[in-house]
Amino acid sequence: MGKLDGRIAVVTGAASGIGKGIAIAFAREGADIVVADRASEDAAAEVLTAVQALGRGALFVQTDVSDESSVRAMAAAAIARYGRVDILVNNAGIFTESLIEDMPIEDWDRVVNVNLRGTFLCTRVLIGQMLERGEGRIINIASQLGQIGGGAVGHYSASKAGVIGFTKSLAREVSRRGVLVNAIAPGPIETPLLDSETEEWRSAKLAELPIGRFGTVDEVTPTAVMLASADGSYYVGQTLGPNGGDVML
Repeated sequence: MGKLDGRIAVVTGAASGIGKGIAIAFAREGADIVVADRASEDAAAEVLTAVQALGRGALFVQTDVSDESSVRAMAAAAIARYGRVDILVNNAGIFTESLIEDMPIEDWDRVVNVNLRGTFLCTRVLIGQMLERGEGRIINIASQLGQIGGGAVGHYSASKAGVIGFTKSLAREVSRRGVLVNAIAPGPIETPLLDSETEEWRSAKLAELPIGRFGTVDEVTPTAVMLASADGSYYVGQTLGPNGGDVML
């Protein structure tokens, strides 16, 4: 028996990185997966194949989480296939770098729209059917930069701080109605997103980390499984931080 047997999970941004890892980890625990990603289905082939190899259902829906009509279409497809969604992981996100003084307004809007508006839209569209049943889990992927900030990433840090605040507010609204809402704020994790960073940035960041190395996706996914399962039944509005000591509270 897996910890998520019979559950239906939507994971946004699941074609790669942390989202991909969470989707596979959930499937390993018995969940059927809806992969919602703006990438093509071909780009998501690896995660879809991995989920199916574990004997679980895998539905791909190309989704722009910043666009309301796209999100509504994704939710409709998920409900049409599975009848319900038990777990929502708001993982889709983008990252760019720019000093505030030079930042194009379009960059600010794009990052905030995907990272924060996207989290709201997916939640808004799927939470109703959770509340009707009196059960559900929502896991929002934030970032340690939403807690400590970072130079040249003011828009990203603000969007992820917003995700943390949104998580707390929503948890206060719905936890007594059976829907548990929490966040995960990873530190720097070896993903395609991190691969785009310069060697100078990587060296400086490694020097800051108490653990002295970047994390792996497999060091984040157990937290998601815990929050999605019965093991996370007393976690409400929390932000859990697999971050190598970059944040200490």
